[in-house]
Amino acid sequence: MQDEYDALIKTGTWDLVPRPTGVNIVNCMWLFKHKYKSNGDLERHKARLVCDGRSQEVGVDCDETFSLVVKSATIRTVLSLAMAKKWSIHQLDVKNAFLHGDLQETVYMHQPSGFVDRRAPSYVCQLRKALYGLKQAPRAWYQCFVNFLVKLGLVIAKRDNSLFTFRQGDDMAYFLIYVDDIILATSSDRLREGIISQLQTEFPMTDLGHLSYFLGIVVTRNPSYLLLSQEKYAREILERAGKGSCRPATTPVDTKSKLSADAGPPFWDPTLYRGLASVFQYLTFTRPDIAYAVQQVCLFMHDPRESHYDSLKHILRYVQGTIDHGLHLYPSASHCLITYTDADWGGCPDTRRSTSGYCCFLGDNLVS
Repeated sequence: MQDEYDALIKTGTWDLVPRPTGVNIVNCMWLFKHKYKSNGDLERHKARLVCDGRSQEVGVDCDETFSLVVKSATIRTVLSLAMAKKWSIHQLDVKNAFLHGDLQETVYMHQPSGFVDRRAPSYVCQLRKALYGLKQAPRAWYQCFVNFLVKLGLVIAKRDNSLFTFRQGDDMAYFLIYVDDIILATSSDRLREGIISQLQTEFPMTDLGHLSYFLGIVVTRNPSYLLLSQEKYAREILERAGKGSCRPATTPVDTKSKLSADAGPPFWDPTLYRGLASVFQYLTFTRPDIAYAVQQVCLFMHDPRESHYDSLKHILRYVQGTIDHGLHLYPSASHCLITYTDADWGGCPDTRRSTSGYCCFLGDNLVS
């Protein structure tokens, strides 16, 4: 807690001011978290001061809150190109990233518990920097970081504003931003070191080395392929559902019938159904084999039935039997973009609409 508080004071996150009358005062709290390594071992204990964004008022102390994040297809495409060109792929970390975003709005916050100034206990914090938990914090950080990247000469991609490219002679770099997770792929070590050294003049940035774990995804690289795996995340889903030792299934979906909106009695716990169905969506990042099955169970989150939950359990059983599966990216010599698409004919039992699907390959690698 003391380290976190000292970092906030060092960066000038707030000014202590007398409490104004008639203004909204945002609440704050301490969050304590265990940080784990990709293998599940404890890395460190972490304390973070966060604001309670629920106590903010839109139009008063927050305005634009949307923050761009890199698309999953963009990540797969960049990693595929880096593998083909044998580039180095590194992960960067910015300490207290959100604290570097400047606030445009006037926001007042209560003094943090345990660190109330004894000389002015009735004062409040007028925030100068964005804190975690503020509705506009991700956007403020993104805008601050992007402005600096543009000054360094990086160019924003037209189709994905979280992808940046840099060219210096024959050298080239790709820069991916997912909130405060950063991936840097460069054609040479010299270019990578040069970019990082320039970033370190503005932000407390650390090179974490070769990409191995990001966004809950384990990255294993060897000369033959790059494997993206969410095995740890999949096990957490099974434990959450109480299916850690369930019987495996050979397919992700029952091929004998299609789900209907009013098939069977309502499921007894819609909240449980929605929670499990939603967490499966992120698993499709490295498991495209369950994309169709997950899409089907998500169609009925508004009114789940017993038959829908049976299909959801079928996905759980399939994941149990394929827990070590992941997405392979190979150093493909071809850079051709090939897309396959297909559709059934009036397959939906409720609307008689067709269900279409597609897969897009960059060379030998599935990217979308």
